[in-house]
Amino acid sequence: MNTSHSSVSGMTRRQAIASLGAAALGFAGFPLVRAATQGTKKVLFFTKSSDYEHAVIKQENGKPSYAEQYLQSIAPSHNIEFTFSKDGSLFSDAYLAQFDAFCFFTSGDLLSSHKYAGSKNTGDGNPAMTPAGKQALLDAVAGGKGFVGIHAAADTFHTGETGNTNTGQQRTWRYKNFGASADPYTRMIGAGFIIHGMQQKATVRVIDNSFPGFEALGSSFTRKDEWYSLNDFNHDLHVLLVQDTSTMGGPDVKSLTNNADAWKPYLRPAYPSTWARKHGKGRVFYTSMGHGDNGPDAGYDWEMPQFRSILSGGLTWASGLADADVTPNIDQVTPDAWVLPPKSPPVGGLPPKV
Repeated sequence: MNTSHSSVSGMTRRQAIASLGAAALGFAGFPLVRAATQGTKKVLFFTKSSDYEHAVIKQENGKPSYAEQYLQSIAPSHNIEFTFSKDGSLFSDAYLAQFDAFCFFTSGDLLSSHKYAGSKNTGDGNPAMTPAGKQALLDAVAGGKGFVGIHAAADTFHTGETGNTNTGQQRTWRYKNFGASADPYTRMIGAGFIIHGMQQKATVRVIDNSFPGFEALGSSFTRKDEWYSLNDFNHDLHVLLVQDTSTMGGPDVKSLTNNADAWKPYLRPAYPSTWARKHGKGRVFYTSMGHGDNGPDAGYDWEMPQFRSILSGGLTWASGLADADVTPNIDQVTPDAWVLPPKSPPVGGLPPKV
């Protein structure tokens, strides 16, 4: 996967943050999602990777990642104070009590410092959570804290997997809806990641324009991205965006590679790609967008107006700075979401270089 991003690496940290902040203040008809005046909310942005580490959250030479720079640039205008961490060992009831919400861009079994040693990518090596720390997170959300999951947050704490699971092979065990027996983290976030195919353009249908940040999205938008194919959807999801699989895998994109497995993850009915739900007293928001670099023809989705508006809306709602009706609608909007695609091995996100 090619996840490099040269436009930030060529800037100083101050220049990058200034550029990001200016771009966040209003663009292409997408106004800044402003929080209500209810005081500043404290949000932990947690980015430990025990599996594949995305470049958008990678810290180079001790400098903040692109995602950290962007979130810091919008924090004042959103009434949010971010704390950035990759240290899972800090998780405890006392540590988590200081935050109003948690924002995860993580991967793999966070109880392990790294993943299966035979893999090409062994994670970031940062300290792992303890089982008690994981339970503290789940209890905090159920008790009223907010949670925002971005992209690989669904590729975290897979049911039945540990850091010794070889995810570089065909993941046949993931092609199942575990229901009540799914990992409690999966039940909290609302679904789990199976696999992704090659990056391609696809249409995403917008279900609820009244949700914060979704007002100017229209009825749909089309974007090239690394789309996640998901399983184990909760029946209590309030679906915000739907992955329109009928727009995927056409002859124009199939011509980029002769690998049929690149399209199998999307041979399924439409399914949710972004949603909100209540978890006990807490608020949970997830979007599968946010991968990062989607190739020279598409660029960085963190610079995409729609994604920025979606993320801002999720952060303000989950942290309690904005309200929304999140009545479950998944059974009406995507009734066949639990129909899974045919099994296929992992493929690279970007097409092979010619």
